[in-house]
Amino acid sequence: MTKKWMDWIGGIAAQDKLDDRGNRLEFGGRTIRPNQVITDGPYTEVKELIGGYSIIKANSLDEATTLSLQCPIFLTGGSLEVRPVNEL
Repeated sequence: MTKKWMDWIGGIAAQDKLDDRGNRLEFGGRTIRPNQVITDGPYTEVKELIGGYSIIKANSLDEATTLSLQCPIFLTGGSLEVRPVNEL
């Protein structure tokens, strides 16, 4: 599983689309669930939590969503939020 994560992040970094700055997340965005089910908004339930985040440089929410579709989190039933960054 670690190799899958490294390959996914490495592929995004190879496209010069990975950013390592820390920022505050905005409220809007998209949630991607297994089987590429995409919904608007990160509407979390109490049982869900953010285990970490990566900042991807993209020209639009659509591009960031496309880059996120191959994330290994889906192999374990997890979901992923795509959200704009509110730069400090």
